[in-house]
This record gives sequence, structure tokens and C-alpha cells, in this order.
Amino acid sequence: MKTHYYLGWFNNSFPEHLGSVLQEDITDRKSLAMISSNPSIYEDDVATERSWLDQAGIIFDEYHFIDYRIQKEDAQRLIHNASVIFLCGGDPVLQNDFLADYELSNVIKNSNAVIIGASAGAINMAAKWLCLKNTGNEVEISTIYDGIGFDHFAYESHSKRDYATFVQGYLFPLSEEIDVYAAEQESAMRVKDGKIDIMGPVYLISHSKIQKLVETL
Repeated sequence: MKTHYYLGWFNNSFPEHLGSVLQEDITDRKSLAMISSNPSIYEDDVATERSWLDQAGIIFDEYHFIDYRIQKEDAQRLIHNASVIFLCGGDPVLQNDFLADYELSNVIKNSNAVIIGASAGAINMAAKWLCLKNTGNEVEISTIYDGIGFDHFAYESHSKRDYATFVQGYLFPLSEEIDVYAAEQESAMRVKDGKIDIMGPVYLISHSKIQKLVETL
């Protein structure tokens, strides 16, 4: 039974209902492996994302924060043995590079753990995602990245982007080749055994058409 959570970002408190759903899905709580999205910066090991699980009353026997301080083989082992794998939010490109450097994608994909991603982490869980870089001349250069590919869709989660931005069409070219789920903050998607449930403002963009999805979570 594969369960994947794609989270936006929660600025205040973690939604109680979402916490209850996670409580039901996370039955094995031996080990939590959290994968950094800025693995060269060692300032804060107590991620905001961990506080969300704490708020939901989901406590683990062991906590492991995966970044460049850990040897590659140890990182792979900790992820392989984890009950829950959490890809943290931050910089999706740096996290994508780290996953490649440490050869973690297949380890994560082959795991039976519950997989959670927040913002950048959720982006990297998808099959594809679009990175926009502003050149300073009001022109954005777009690059399509391959994610881990748990589910066959692209995902966009960005704190500064919402429906007004999505509808302008920067995701439309990507949506011609793969469905794109575009999420605002305070949102979540759960994919459980192939069934997609929605919480909060999430939009499906397919073949350059956008629709807001009905909440089912």
C-alpha cells in the first residue's frame, strides 16, 4: 500500500484534519528520515516540517536529518529503514541535485514508507516539475526537471504563486505533455493506492486548461 503526501506550506498551525488523516496512515513510527532541501547549510536541524508532525501528535522513536554531513551509504541506509520519509521544503534544485549526488531517488521510490513532501520536497516527488529563473530583465528562463516520479504528473507548489499566476499560463506548455497539479499554500494532496484526495486550493492544469479541484480530504 503506497501512500504519498504532497503538501504546500502551513504558516500558522498545521490543519487538525490533515493531522488526523496522517495519524491513520502512519502506523509505523520507528524512524523518521527528513531530507534537506539545502543540504550544505547546517544551521537548523529542527525543521518546521517536524513541528507539523509534532502538532499532529505523531512522534517517532528515531529522527534522522539527511544532508551532506552524513555519508552517502549511511544516508541510503537510514532512508531504506525509515518508517516515514519527509522531503523538506526550500530549494527544489539543490534538493534535486542532492538526491542525484547521493543516489537517493531509487532508494526512496522502492521504500514502503509513507512519503511526505512539503513545497520543494513535494515538487521533487512528482514525475516532472518546472523551474523558472528570473534573468533580471523581466524574462524568465524555464527548465523542466525530472523528479522521483512516484506518480505520473507534474507538481507546482510555490509560496509566491497562486491561481492568478497559474492562470497566466506559464505551466501550460508542460501541461501539454503531462497533467500538472498546481497548489497554493495551506493545501495538500494525498495519493493512496493511486487514488488522489485534495485538501485546500489545488488546480489541475491539463492541455492548457485549468480547473479548481473539489476538496475530498
